[in-house]
Amino acid sequence: MLYLTSMEHSIWAWGGFTLFILLLLAVDLGLLNRRSRVISSRQAITWSIIWISLALIFAAGVFHQLGHVKGVEFLTGYLIELSLSVDNLFVFLLIFSYFRVPSEYQHRVLFWGVLGALVMRAVMILMGAALINRFHWIIYIFGAFLIFTGIRMLREEETEIHPEQNPVVRFVTRYVPITKHYEGEKFFTRVRGRLNGTLLFLVLVMVETTDLVFAVDSIPAIFAVTRDPFIVYTSNVFAILGLRTFYFLLAKVVERFHYLRIGLSIVLIFIGFKMLAEDVIEERYGYHISPILPLSIVVAVLAISIIASLIWPRRALSAPKEKTEQEVTSEEL
Repeated sequence: MLYLTSMEHSIWAWGGFTLFILLLLAVDLGLLNRRSRVISSRQAITWSIIWISLALIFAAGVFHQLGHVKGVEFLTGYLIELSLSVDNLFVFLLIFSYFRVPSEYQHRVLFWGVLGALVMRAVMILMGAALINRFHWIIYIFGAFLIFTGIRMLREEETEIHPEQNPVVRFVTRYVPITKHYEGEKFFTRVRGRLNGTLLFLVLVMVETTDLVFAVDSIPAIFAVTRDPFIVYTSNVFAILGLRTFYFLLAKVVERFHYLRIGLSIVLIFIGFKMLAEDVIEERYGYHISPILPLSIVVAVLAISIIASLIWPRRALSAPKEKTEQEVTSEEL
């Protein structure tokens, strides 16, 4: 019932928000970034401030229109998604390094990657909300999954890229011929009259696959904060849109925050336990967990992990080995 009520009273909000985001993306690619170019640190800082400001303005609107609880839920979801996306940044860095993607083409890949992510996450969020509304016990599966993911993240030390082991990449390369070089910013080109994918298209496939994997972790985490699909989706969208510019801003320094992974794992484990225990606490003790509590804990854990990374820096790791265009499109793919 909560799901249906949320969808009914916010149908205009869904449409208006979607049109607003599409307009921003059209302005981004159609006017400001029509030509491929390297994104400077100054531009990355400017756009990061713009996206964060838009998210905060939207949060103010949620506070005003939907109330204090919904506003806190949006901010908590936004912060969780944004922090979990930092791991995404490092994987994107590895992908671009592995495939030797020219700097001027990286923004285009991230743009179309984000566009695909918006569609995929909308479908996943609506399906998740419908399942939770119909089968409430699924929330416990989500909680257990988040605890498992947090523990696994604690045990993982390094992330490696193995395109030849990616089932989506293997499926695509089986049916779509891939060229051994880049064709400017094109995702497809014609070779002897036959349509071929370029290396840039293969990179886009990797980026989309990576985001899908991360969405499986992050979306259940936000459902622990709110069951309102509109709040879940909007917080996801603002975090994803900011992720593109954060990449160019943080790609060179993301490894400095080496304790952030530990912080993120603690956040996931905490949220997982919250999902498992919330109903029991409310039914047995009559206590409803305030949205302020998870927001405060998430902020505190992330702040401590970032400060600890700056106080106790670790020795720089060697950069991942870059492949040549011939190597990444050899028989292993």
